[in-house]
Amino acid sequence: MDGTVLIADDDRTIRTVLTQALTRAGCRVHATGSLGQLMRWVEDGTGDLVVTDVMMPDGNGLDMIPSISRARADLPVIVISAQNSIVTAIRATEAAVFDYLPKPFDLPDLMARVRAGLERRKRREPDAVAEPPASMPQRISLIGHTPVMQALFRSVARIVNTDLPVVVAGEPGAGRSTLAQALHELSDRRGGPLVRLGSVDSAEALAVRLAEAQGGTLILEDAAAMEPGLQARLASLIESAESGPDRAHAARLVATTGPDPEGDAEAGRLRPDLYYRLAGMVVMVPPLRARLDDLPALARLMLDRVGHGNAALSDDALEALRAYPFPGNLRELDNLLRRLALTAQDPRIGAEDVAAALPAPGARVTSPRIDPSRPLSEAVEQHLQRYFDLHGDQLPPPGLYERILREVERPLIQIALDACNGNQLRCADLLQINRNTLRKKVNDLNIEVTRRRRLM
Repeated sequence: MDGTVLIADDDRTIRTVLTQALTRAGCRVHATGSLGQLMRWVEDGTGDLVVTDVMMPDGNGLDMIPSISRARADLPVIVISAQNSIVTAIRATEAAVFDYLPKPFDLPDLMARVRAGLERRKRREPDAVAEPPASMPQRISLIGHTPVMQALFRSVARIVNTDLPVVVAGEPGAGRSTLAQALHELSDRRGGPLVRLGSVDSAEALAVRLAEAQGGTLILEDAAAMEPGLQARLASLIESAESGPDRAHAARLVATTGPDPEGDAEAGRLRPDLYYRLAGMVVMVPPLRARLDDLPALARLMLDRVGHGNAALSDDALEALRAYPFPGNLRELDNLLRRLALTAQDPRIGAEDVAAALPAPGARVTSPRIDPSRPLSEAVEQHLQRYFDLHGDQLPPPGLYERILREVERPLIQIALDACNGNQLRCADLLQINRNTLRKKVNDLNIEVTRRRRLM
């Protein structure tokens, strides 16, 4: 690589590591812990690319992007941030930064993006940098640094300011309604009305709700649970609104569904004509068990939100939570933390407090240790039995066969890709599936493909 890179980060270790790596790669580097110094370098004409953190002692890196653009319109900017929220991802996208990476990041990944930015700079392809909206809400409780959440944030950032209808799919309690609301509150429609339509609403209410939502967003809660007649009437009204005289002011449609909306459409629970009107894009909200590394940040946010900022989870308590499957997802975690904050003997919540607050041992089976010398089918049988046991005297929700296959497919592909160091050709051969099939599954399941080792 050839070029001068400007680094702004208040973490001395990150500055040192990046400086050493970029210098070895052939770059010249200027590093600082101050946005003010960064801006002086930019205004002096120093540098061919900027790498900046967001939260700095003397300001917000994202707020500096418009000033950098005005001073040097052709200067690529890469934003790195430990503020792993959907707001940061959308603000970075709206500011039209060259690239955005959450912390912790992979050093080879950042190096590749720096190389691409320097090449862009050599071709003199300026990035059109926009002013971030000052009124964008900052407290949206959608956070996560795990790959599956970052993939979700990137998907949402691409569509948030379009009119594309969206289906937000996922398990109950995973945060579907929160994401649906965020699609409104973080969009340029946030000045308009936000209207919700539930499965208990009558057919007569449909036209009223659509009219109320003009210029804003209409959220259809659990669309597959609506009565068939209601779904038919809704599909007809949507078609009329899309072709009517007020179509320029039509509401944006966001529908929440279960984790398999296509399966619901095929089974007749969700009318296909309605589904395909709603599914301009389908975004999948992952269950909590797919993002357990987000537990510490989620717990802190939830405890702070209910006014228990002095309460904290010990490391042992976090490990106890990680071992629990959370069939109720974020909703169950939130209720559990509320109970723990009230009933724990000490502000520092321990593993014994967590054990006492979780369902009684008779209601669930402790996860067995897997003996690698035994057949894999035995381990699968144990986990499936545990899943049934978690429902006590009740049967699991319908659609179990497809749901279990989906739950197995994603980790299988992810682990196989990791074992093949991200080489999709080797992975397809390992799984004995077509490479195009693997690529489609990687895209459909929002699987992160990496060819690197995590360094930071």
